[in-house]
Amino acid sequence: MHGTLDLPLARKVLAAQPFSVLLGARLTAFGDGEATLELDLREELLNQHGRVHGGVLGYAAENAAAFAAGSALGPGLVTAGLTVDFLRPAKGELLRSQARVIRAGRTRAVCRCDLTTIDTDGTATLCAVAQGTVAVTGPAR
Repeated sequence: MHGTLDLPLARKVLAAQPFSVLLGARLTAFGDGEATLELDLREELLNQHGRVHGGVLGYAAENAAAFAAGSALGPGLVTAGLTVDFLRPAKGELLRSQARVIRAGRTRAVCRCDLTTIDTDGTATLCAVAQGTVAVTGPAR
């Protein structure tokens, strides 16, 4: 990934993930230790209260963090840990997960992620924040 993976190729990697395809996730930004993942919010992604299910938020944070880390560390990565703090109920039309590498070493990267919902009028609401650790499983770059 490092040095050779650009946004179009990163989108192909995302498209090879069956769960991401099921959710309808899109990679809208990638590179320089950052990644943004978006998905349209539909009824199947909600909990019984009509809010975005916490598992969907966790997925979006984890995958965005992994892509951000991949842009900094290269291929052969696995998420080693993830913490999500839910700030308010998530509702809206779109979920945007913006991750960035805070620190990248030889074997791990620590990433932060903001999860925001966007309403039909374009209003963005921060609904959760996350921190993830991504470990190198292949050759470090």
